[in-house]
Amino acid sequence: MVSTMIRQTLLFFTVLSVASCSSLTGYFAGEDNAEPPEPLPEYDNTLQVNVLWDASVGDGFAKQIVQLVPAVGGDRVFAADRAGTVMAFNKTTGEELWENETELAIAAGPGYGSGLVIVGTSDAEVLALNESDGSVAWKVNVTSEILAVPRIADDVVVVRTIDGRLYGLELSTGLQKWFFDWPVPVLTLRGTSAPALTSDMAVVGLSSGKVNALDLSDGELQWESSVSIPSGRTDLERMIDIDADPLISDGNAYIATYQGELAALEVETGVVLWKRKISAYAGLVADWSQLYVVDDRSSVWAVDPDNGASFWKQSDLAMRKLTAPVVQGDYVVTADYEGYLHWLSRSDGSFVAKLEVDDAGISTSASVVDDVLYVLSNDGLLMAVSIGENIPQPAEVEKPAEEESGSWWKPW
Repeated sequence: MVSTMIRQTLLFFTVLSVASCSSLTGYFAGEDNAEPPEPLPEYDNTLQVNVLWDASVGDGFAKQIVQLVPAVGGDRVFAADRAGTVMAFNKTTGEELWENETELAIAAGPGYGSGLVIVGTSDAEVLALNESDGSVAWKVNVTSEILAVPRIADDVVVVRTIDGRLYGLELSTGLQKWFFDWPVPVLTLRGTSAPALTSDMAVVGLSSGKVNALDLSDGELQWESSVSIPSGRTDLERMIDIDADPLISDGNAYIATYQGELAALEVETGVVLWKRKISAYAGLVADWSQLYVVDDRSSVWAVDPDNGASFWKQSDLAMRKLTAPVVQGDYVVTADYEGYLHWLSRSDGSFVAKLEVDDAGISTSASVVDDVLYVLSNDGLLMAVSIGENIPQPAEVEKPAEEESGSWWKPW
């Protein structure tokens, strides 16, 4: 029990300083060694952004480290707050369709699929609600807190817990079909990546810098691959957590590790195709030609998914605690600790628009469906945002040509 308390305390303090790699010693001494965030970039929006609607989802989650991300399914958007409120809205109008006050300490979700809305709690509970009216379909207990969004594939619900276990639960009842467990390092980031699912496998990034693929039907290990290897003299230096959700695209699994590498693996075999030094824990997204990642300093990168070569890097949002990127139309979108959404051009990373959502900040990723972005602020403001045409910019006024004497013609 004592060792568990020490580990949890170290996890808490590490999270406070991990983005800047400031030391635990500095924290205990009352010093703030964190590098200050870059000021909000100043520029005129060149892209029209439209707030379609907004709604309140309970009390939000303040600055707690949870994974409460809007889920979109059919004609509905589902969202939850920390105190147990789960709500459904019409995705077009924002009309509230139902609300369930579960009174649970929700820490991850909702996951959505096959008619169910599923959340995980800090008290090791998995709750499934019917998407039609929010009524309880089933509720089961696992071994520890859930900080990764539950995933659903066919007849199985896949749930990751912070004690190193992955569960496969029956979709209809929540009964356990299988589980798999891994050792957890002494010191880790507070968080776990959610598994990425194929038609028959769950691809899981671990706190050890390894990636495992499990069969969805029985939980059997299909392959294991090492993306990063711990290095350094202290436990803090040796942290190589995979907290960013793995991304599966075009037959490859893309993995980002903290204090480690960004890598591409062949999803069927686990063979490492390439890797390069980028430390990240926020998440990844890809379009048809580029892979986008936010690193641990809140720089946004676009890299070639075939070999990891850089296309561009945008560093003007450094240390602003950016969320995992998403793609909306021709733009990459991320949010920051002051509650702004930022749209970047996919072609060169230049800024095209920003929108203040909520000064309470945004710390979880947005969701994009049918080119509409849904984002949940720390105070529980759910907003739907679309993009429009480029805004024409005023033409630059050319100076009149100078005469040979260097004088100007003036109308006076």
